[in-house]
Amino acid sequence: MTAQAVARPRVLADLIPGELARDVALVVGAAALTGLAAQVAVPLPFTPVPLSLQTLTVLLAGAALGPMRGGAAMGLYLVAGTLGVPWFSEQRSGWEFASFGYIVGFVLAAIVVGALARRGADRTVPGTAGLMVLGNLLIYVLGVSWLAVSLDADLPTAIGLGATPFLLGDALKIAVAAALLPAAWRLAGAARRD
Repeated sequence: MTAQAVARPRVLADLIPGELARDVALVVGAAALTGLAAQVAVPLPFTPVPLSLQTLTVLLAGAALGPMRGGAAMGLYLVAGTLGVPWFSEQRSGWEFASFGYIVGFVLAAIVVGALARRGADRTVPGTAGLMVLGNLLIYVLGVSWLAVSLDADLPTAIGLGATPFLLGDALKIAVAAALLPAAWRLAGAARRD
């Protein structure tokens, strides 16, 4: 019996040479990019949850870095912000605010999206769109749940405050990601053939 080498499905970050130094740079860079994206925030007068670019960076980081590095990046973002780095949206830190559950959801979403991307789900537009929808749902589940408890609100009210106002914006972010990731894979494939 002949043993065949089975190629391990990779994520985009695996195409970058290096090992530990690469991984540390990617984790720290993705956490910092998420912190920067959080500062592009628009407070909405009818909800304590601001509109921001965080979910786009979280889901792209999960898909591009894979489950371990993506989860570590969002874990670093969560822990550093909880300990006082003011890089949550609206320059917040700590954990005692109504939208903190979304940040916890970032970690879970990055891990799940990264795991599915590692299996090749980010190579096509429909696959990437599905990944991003799933990632957003995970963020909403934890974010809206925290919001409901934080505000002592029922579930329909929490959904109305913490999910419904963001659906259109998240659909646009999903469209951007669904275009970017497969295009990056095509570029990477063309570069490797050259």
